[in-house]
Amino acid sequence: MAPSASPTSHEVYILPLTDSGAPDVPGGYIYLPPPSTPAYVVRFAIEGTSSICRKGSLWCNVPKPGHLFQRDSFHEYKLRPDFSQTLEIDIPIVSAGAFAFYTTYSPLPDFTSEDITTPPVTQTPTYYIDVSPKLTLNEEPLPLDALSIFSVISKFMGQYPSDWEKHLKGIGQRGYNMVHFTPLMQRGDSNSAYSLYDQLAFDPVCFPKGEEDIVKMVDSMEKNHGLLGLTDVVWNHTANNSRWLEDHPEAGYNINTAPWLESAWELDSALLKFSNDLRALGLPTTLNNVDDLLRVMEGIKTHVVGVLRLWEFYVLDVERDVHAVVAAWKKGDTSIPKTKLGGSVSGGLQGVQDWSLKQQAEFLLEKGFIGASELGPRYHRRVDAEVAATLLTRLCGQYDANDRNATDETAAFKAISKVLDEINLPFYREYDVDTTEIMEQLFNRIKYVRLDEHGPKLGPITHENPLIESYFTRLPLNSTTQKHDRKSLALVNNGWIWAADAMKDNAGKQSRAYLRREVIVWSDCVKLRYGRSPDDNPFLWEFMAKYTRLMAKYFAGFRIDNCHSTPIHVAEYLLDEARKVRPDLAVFAELFTGSEEMDYVFVERLGLSALIREAMQAWSTAELSRLVHRHGGRPIGSFEIDEISGKERKTSSSGQVNGSQNLGSEIVHKIKQTPVHALFMDCTHDNEVPAQKRDARDTLPNAALVNMCACATGSVMGYDEIYPKLVDLVHETRLYTSMSSEKEVVIGGGEGGIGGIKKLLNQIHTMMGKDGYDETHIHHEGEYITVHRVHPKTRKGFFAVAHTAFPGYGTGSGVLSPVHLTGTKAKALGSWSLEVDVSEQTKAAVIAEKALLKGLPSRVSDVKGVRIEDGEAETVIVIPDNFPPGSIALFQTWIPSAEHSDGLDKFVTSGATVAFGSLSLVDLNFVLYRCDAEERDFSSGRDGVYTIPNYGPLVYAGLQGWWSVLRDIIRNNDLGHPLCNHLREGQWSLDYVSGRLGQLATNGQFSALSKPKDWLVERFSAIRKLPSFLLPRYFALVVQTAYKAAWDRGMELLSDDIQHGQLFLQQLSMVSIQQTGYMKSASLWPTKSVPCLAAGLPHFSSDWARCWGRDVFISLRGLFLGTGRFDNAKEHILAFASVLKHGMIPNLLSAGKLPRYNSRDSIWFFLQSIQDYTNMVPGGLAILKEQVARRFLPNDDTYFDFDDPRAFSKSSTIEEIIQEALQKHAVGLSFREANAGPSLDMQMKMEGFQIDVRVDWETGLIFGGNQHNCGTWMDKMGESDKAGSKGVPGTPRDGAAIEITGLAYSTLTWVAKLHQEGKYQFDSVKTDVVGTITFSEWASRIKENFERCYFVPQDPKDDKSFDVNSKIVNRRGIYKDLYRSGKEYEDYQFRPNFPIAMVVAPDLFTPARALQALELADTVLRGPTGMATLDPADLNYRPYYNNSEDSTDFATSKGRNYHQGPEWLWPTGFFLRALLKFDLMRRKTKEERTEAFQQITRRLQGCKKAILENPWAGLTELTQKNGEFCPDSSPTQAWSAGCLIDLYYDAKELSME
Repeated sequence: MAPSASPTSHEVYILPLTDSGAPDVPGGYIYLPPPSTPAYVVRFAIEGTSSICRKGSLWCNVPKPGHLFQRDSFHEYKLRPDFSQTLEIDIPIVSAGAFAFYTTYSPLPDFTSEDITTPPVTQTPTYYIDVSPKLTLNEEPLPLDALSIFSVISKFMGQYPSDWEKHLKGIGQRGYNMVHFTPLMQRGDSNSAYSLYDQLAFDPVCFPKGEEDIVKMVDSMEKNHGLLGLTDVVWNHTANNSRWLEDHPEAGYNINTAPWLESAWELDSALLKFSNDLRALGLPTTLNNVDDLLRVMEGIKTHVVGVLRLWEFYVLDVERDVHAVVAAWKKGDTSIPKTKLGGSVSGGLQGVQDWSLKQQAEFLLEKGFIGASELGPRYHRRVDAEVAATLLTRLCGQYDANDRNATDETAAFKAISKVLDEINLPFYREYDVDTTEIMEQLFNRIKYVRLDEHGPKLGPITHENPLIESYFTRLPLNSTTQKHDRKSLALVNNGWIWAADAMKDNAGKQSRAYLRREVIVWSDCVKLRYGRSPDDNPFLWEFMAKYTRLMAKYFAGFRIDNCHSTPIHVAEYLLDEARKVRPDLAVFAELFTGSEEMDYVFVERLGLSALIREAMQAWSTAELSRLVHRHGGRPIGSFEIDEISGKERKTSSSGQVNGSQNLGSEIVHKIKQTPVHALFMDCTHDNEVPAQKRDARDTLPNAALVNMCACATGSVMGYDEIYPKLVDLVHETRLYTSMSSEKEVVIGGGEGGIGGIKKLLNQIHTMMGKDGYDETHIHHEGEYITVHRVHPKTRKGFFAVAHTAFPGYGTGSGVLSPVHLTGTKAKALGSWSLEVDVSEQTKAAVIAEKALLKGLPSRVSDVKGVRIEDGEAETVIVIPDNFPPGSIALFQTWIPSAEHSDGLDKFVTSGATVAFGSLSLVDLNFVLYRCDAEERDFSSGRDGVYTIPNYGPLVYAGLQGWWSVLRDIIRNNDLGHPLCNHLREGQWSLDYVSGRLGQLATNGQFSALSKPKDWLVERFSAIRKLPSFLLPRYFALVVQTAYKAAWDRGMELLSDDIQHGQLFLQQLSMVSIQQTGYMKSASLWPTKSVPCLAAGLPHFSSDWARCWGRDVFISLRGLFLGTGRFDNAKEHILAFASVLKHGMIPNLLSAGKLPRYNSRDSIWFFLQSIQDYTNMVPGGLAILKEQVARRFLPNDDTYFDFDDPRAFSKSSTIEEIIQEALQKHAVGLSFREANAGPSLDMQMKMEGFQIDVRVDWETGLIFGGNQHNCGTWMDKMGESDKAGSKGVPGTPRDGAAIEITGLAYSTLTWVAKLHQEGKYQFDSVKTDVVGTITFSEWASRIKENFERCYFVPQDPKDDKSFDVNSKIVNRRGIYKDLYRSGKEYEDYQFRPNFPIAMVVAPDLFTPARALQALELADTVLRGPTGMATLDPADLNYRPYYNNSEDSTDFATSKGRNYHQGPEWLWPTGFFLRALLKFDLMRRKTKEERTEAFQQITRRLQGCKKAILENPWAGLTELTQKNGEFCPDSSPTQAWSAGCLIDLYYDAKELSME
């Protein structure tokens, strides 16, 4: 249930759209509550550069406030692209109905580096929003689910007011609140309720004063009887004697308006003649058996089908067409339009002389045939003479009367005749198939109506009662009809077809149903022909619109008769007309589409309030239980899924509002998955009553079960009265009687039906519907069904026990086990049993009654012996042995511990913002996250994450761990989940959540946690006393509220860009909080505990494995700088600066105690991060002057322990540390790692501990490493003795790695620029080779040689311009991964490292070449989320990583292929940044630039889905091939998220250029 809105609150329903413009709503069906005051808002949420944003507009026909709805009036909302934002368009809902929306946009083409033409604007499919009507009764709201509807067949009600008023009084007294009337209009000759003679005239028998009586009746119904009116509307047919048809035969399907029906009309006429001629033909006129029928069928075959020559409607007239073709051939008329043959004749007819006869026929059917798709008059099909003459010319040559050698006329006749005969073959087959079907349908129908036991057994065949029901009404010839063509006077009758396509017109040109006799016809109803729009039949559209408006004037609801066979566009139009008169019109329908998917089409397009369902369709107690379960409501204890925000709305720059803008706080609703609403009838006027179909006693339990359902319910006159059989709509003439119409209806038992009990049931049903009792528990046991329906907040409810009475149950009572209601009290409202006299004599007497319809004698009696046993913890309801079929018991229930729970929801969801509002980011790390290793580390091994029995451990100890499980439980309402079972078994989870924060709060450093701890304790205390079955719901509500408050607090503490960014950006940014926290075993400093960044969780969470130099500085720009966490960024920079040694920073920090210097690239990511800090942080340049104490002595590579007196005895500025790193690299590095050996790295060979780095001063490139170590991020060392790979790196990447080259160039150009600006004191480094060299010169050398060294040209002819060994090249148009490595082929491997250089040093690359390489990477390397670490075309490609595999496979054993194909996520960020940067370089127009951003958005879909579904609430380290799950991957990795935040930061910067 949604929370109640305060006067200053505004309700918002979020409607996200997918990249394709479709509603991203579970099930796709959008059903919203009635309009409110103030108007609630539908908020379209569209990703800022989704595919639909390029020249995009949202179009919606929801009327603006103060305007009337017009279906074709769509309001345009421009979609203004914004990569980082979610576009929000607010549309107030001010009226009920079915509204449509779609988007137009220029489709996003596949990415290419080539120039392409902008695709034209296209339109998405149309989608619908259904808004429920707001019904009121005597000025009080009446929700749809509170409706108790009573159906009457109007013609049996008698005369108004005398007869009608007493019946209406009786209906009102029984607690019904709406009456459904079959059509009240004047009926046709058949007197059928649905065969209307005049749609604009009320039945004069029932309403002598016509419309005046209707006015009085409707007024009296509401004021005197508490009843609304609901009427049938009949739109798809009219009575066969409707006078207006004589003036307007075009309103129907006749031979003029539907020439394809001529064959059906001739067949129908011939069958009628045959029927009249039976006696003369010596055939039986009374069918006594199947043999008689077979004789008649033989007669039909001979005297009807055999005479009609129906094949002439299928085939072409060969003789006619041959003459026409030969005549054209002789004249030389062979000119063919391009639209037929696409240009020259020869273009379509090469080699025609070699074609088979079938090929020649197929050519003409495709290129030169008229009338192939539908039937028409006889021989309407023909060939195009000119096209056929062209074919003939190719076959026989041109006609030349003077050339004796030329083909003569006779030969031409013969040649083309063969082709036309071939064309006719499939048409004759069509005829044969249809004729067989005609005979089959005739046989089955005649057998049913004349012979079958369950059929009507119509008796002798006469002129008045012919052999067949005529498919056509033949209008009389008179002065009116004589002005029309005679062919227009035979009109198709309406009917229905088994399993028909609801969207297909059965009398349309594409259907042969009337010819094939597939229609079960209503001979008294003419099918109406609307066409596609009012222009096709102006009179009919306006006439029926007038009728519809008249009905809407007086009635609160419509039931659309035969909705499934009413053209849907017609129903839309007429409902629009009705809603102009009555905007809050309730609309019901029965649909027999045969498809739930098709049902939805009708429901959403027409805005149907509910579909009519019937309990009498159930054939057993079990099936009835299923139906009750389907319509009963949500399970008891269901979860709340609305998100509540009490904050002021901050409208983004992209926000648009349809009408006035909402201000103030919001209550935000997710649009829930909604089944089609039901009007659940205990019985309808179309189906058999319990006395026929079950056992008459089942009338009572069936009614009780229906009324306990959480939907609109209904009944029919005669059900409560226990009529013995279904009332015949057409032929019945008697009038209704009801005991309820004759005397006061009093709740309780008595004689004359179940009216007294129905009154109670209806009162309870209406009250529950009004108040929102929408949670239900249904139990089926043997012949019993119990239903418990409760209010989700007050927990008050009603409990029903029903003992059903299906055939064969006899008088046996069956057994119902005692019912245990945990924590619940119950009060008996009564128990009753129905007894009915169903003797054959009694039935016959009731049925034989001449003037009145009466029920079977019956009595409802009290049942004694039902016991309520009260206990402290539960109530037990015991049903006595003497509780026969046809009995019910009703109880009122409540939960003492929840007597004030109407305010409980409000209490548990309030106050969280304040309670969590003082937390710091580090506090939030504890509140939300902490994996098991982190939790145990900080608690000294005492505490870990919570383990749910039969489920397993949570991923986090904090709220995210619980929410990751609860999120899906709530979404799926999964009350059977192990967590729910666990909560029902005990309250340990509550103790853990609050106790954990309480324990942390005792640490003075985290005293701020005491407020959220207190909030949790108070909320849990409030729900602890609830019955255990409610604990899952309320625990979820508390955790959801706390989680949302903590999340919101996190957003407050992050930068404005994050706060106002789209959800994905916020999710990425929360990884910053997730990965940064205090640890006892890890810090940035050896003697000071500070929050430090984990590389990933849980694999890299504690001790030495937590803080990695490379990971920190690849992640830092995104996770710290991009989120506004400048202090954390600075702390990490200073800490790693303090441990500079050998001109490097350590990869493994170990809090500075045991740093390990084995990564060649870490220093360059570190220097790039300092550069980013100075550029992104206000006043960031000041960090260069920041002093930091040195763990080792400056410019001295001597190693000593952290507690040595020399440690931290000297200080340097960051500026000096940068210079030291550059200087060290300039002169070269060569050292063996300190403490080298197995104790440092048990996998590495001794040669691997040797670190060498040098600069090639010819090129300026930095070389390093050897084949025994792996000094870049691709650092997997072989570990398998079995495979012989131990100590052999998987990817040594020695030489000049491309990303190091790019990072070094970036640093050099940066410091050179700073020096030039007087902000960096140094200008150069000293070398042993070229002496002093300035930064600018060093950078220039790199730039001058970069593409020569790294680029592999597309064309081998260009290899001479580059340093390329053509024999080794595997793929062209790429940038090498390495330059001059130990194994030359490794240089040419295509890997995702070059985009790193592109991002930090774009001017090293020729833009066109760069874009082509990126395009190739997009095709070859990019996976759904990550980048393949090696080209799949490479012989070393091994995309499946399994670290535990210990095989003999040298390539993969012990996971040696870690970087040889598996798809890593962090390079995706750099790839997309590079793609955006270089793509924008070529984009000139606004639309082109939008496309560049859209291409990026499209490539983020996999990551967005991944973070949404990941219980760790982050992005994984890597995946297997094509994004497959990798069990050994760290499930949330810092750099995977950080590098995508970088992308959003870049996008913002680039969008402003």
